[in-house]
Amino acid sequence: MPHASCPPRVLALIPPMTQLNTPYPSTAYLTGFLRSRGVTAMQADIALELVLALFSPSGLDALKARIEALPRKERSPLAAGFLKHFGRYRSRIGPAVAFLQGRDPSMALRIASRTFLPEGPRFDSLDVYVADEGEDPLAWAFGALGTQDRARHLATLFLNDLADLLREVADPRFEFVRYAESLAQSQPSFDPLAQALAAPPTLVDKTLERLTLAAVAHHEPTLVLLSTPFPGSVYGAFRMAQAIRARHPDLTLVLGGGYVNTELRELAEPRVFDFFDYVCLDDGERPLLALLEHLQGQRPRLNLVRTFTRVDGQVRYFNSGEPDIPFAEVGTPTWDGLPLDRYLSVLDMLNPMHRLWSDGRWNKLTVAHGCYWKKCSFCDVSLDYIGRYDTAGATLLADRMEAIIAETGQTGFHFVDEAAPPKALRALAEEILRRNLAVSWWGNIRFEKSFTPELCELLAESGCIAISGGLEVASDRLLQLMKKGVSVEQVARVTRAFADQGILVHAYLMYGFPTQTVQDTVDALEYVRQLFQEGCIQSGFFHRFACTVHSPVGMHPAEYGITLHPQPFKGFGRNDVRFSDPTGVDHDRLGRALNKALYNFMHGIGLEEDVRRWFDIKVPRPTVARHYIARALGRN
Repeated sequence: MPHASCPPRVLALIPPMTQLNTPYPSTAYLTGFLRSRGVTAMQADIALELVLALFSPSGLDALKARIEALPRKERSPLAAGFLKHFGRYRSRIGPAVAFLQGRDPSMALRIASRTFLPEGPRFDSLDVYVADEGEDPLAWAFGALGTQDRARHLATLFLNDLADLLREVADPRFEFVRYAESLAQSQPSFDPLAQALAAPPTLVDKTLERLTLAAVAHHEPTLVLLSTPFPGSVYGAFRMAQAIRARHPDLTLVLGGGYVNTELRELAEPRVFDFFDYVCLDDGERPLLALLEHLQGQRPRLNLVRTFTRVDGQVRYFNSGEPDIPFAEVGTPTWDGLPLDRYLSVLDMLNPMHRLWSDGRWNKLTVAHGCYWKKCSFCDVSLDYIGRYDTAGATLLADRMEAIIAETGQTGFHFVDEAAPPKALRALAEEILRRNLAVSWWGNIRFEKSFTPELCELLAESGCIAISGGLEVASDRLLQLMKKGVSVEQVARVTRAFADQGILVHAYLMYGFPTQTVQDTVDALEYVRQLFQEGCIQSGFFHRFACTVHSPVGMHPAEYGITLHPQPFKGFGRNDVRFSDPTGVDHDRLGRALNKALYNFMHGIGLEEDVRRWFDIKVPRPTVARHYIARALGRN
């Protein structure tokens, strides 16, 4: 461990996988904060570096060697095609990646021609758009122009083909935004993760270890932070820690992030500390300051803040109860040290709103900490990241925006709030206009009545280009049960007010909520169809309801008519919990229909048709009036 005479050098690392188009903001927040307190802090995105190493000429050489080591009879058509056209794959991967990074836009014409890139099974998806022989399958999306976007979509399919091949022959757990997710998601036992970490490293693992050790050698830290926002980044973080521990046993390793805050709150597994020295909960600023003081001999271990460690072979939790750093004092995030020109803007989904999550580089910023509503019964309202609401003034937020623009040269912002408060957004919009800042921004809100047409106009003038929010079950009965605080009619009016200003709207949707019937599900889809038809929303996503132990449903299941069936806790993760719903509905089967319908709605298909056509089982007729949303908008 470092001594008091050794000033700390902190390196914050982003493990695989998060996203390709922009840095995950956790390290930017912590690096900016630590520097504001005089701590030498650095950061690196190992997730991005891993993708760039795997999808490079040398990465494809390694993939080719893996395939050639397989007997011919074990090579799939995808692998055989890769070997047959390897020269083209190898020579095209560099230009395709450079194009997606925005470093070689002139390559768009060659890629868009569909004669430049080798085309594997992923390109078969284009066939669904062909109406007549010889017709351009992407004409509906890009028309005669749109060459850059057309090429970006084709280059994305090219990378997806190679990712499929990588999974097939090198590491079946690999995903661009999830890596070995099942090893960590709601895992009560550490055993699956421990077994995977004890197994011989895959090609992906070896590459990850090499990149991790190179980053440590370059920055020479005394303390390394690994941030795990999602279950799909946990395995990568542990592999990285394993490599660091083997090469640098004296380095202090700390684990934190959204996954830890949600799933490891009852951590009792000593083996975790074979990889990490400390595990910190919730916002990292205060725990890290306390830990740095402890490592320098200035604070006893007993006075650590929200921190697990191993003592005499047992896991101990220390929390002195000191208050968190106020949101106004956490400083400005910094992206210094992250290669902003090397992120890849990929275009999987052609829907203009849906693409924002993967296309373009956005400066991620928070308007307010926590949620001002914090009542939704499906949400983890008992946890700090939701329950502790704290704000900063519009002047300070605009100052942060200007500082970030000066550092990055980028004027696009994604506000990553749980639900940005309308009052704070109004004040920020007015400050942006007062300063005459030319920015574009988007973020998450609640579809509440405070978002009047007048406010939506103001937000659009300040640079708002898109909004996302939760419609959830699209049923007034269930919205009331989940304490959402909105109605379907209100959502229609609010979303239309945004859409009338040219602001794209994305709706988060849910199915499988307690007591939700087949009739509720059919009616919800009918509401969604009408919202698309009336131009209220342009994008959406249906996810299956999951009961978590930190939500009101998980804490008070009887109030929602369900019975919980928790797994035995074995010292590691605890979050999602199985339950029985007396309705007995097969929500998985209904969910397939919902997602199929939504995919088509986002592409303008089937908006005039009876929603029952999407289901492969007999379902009841919708009880919703055919023009309910139009009437709610005063159009009928």
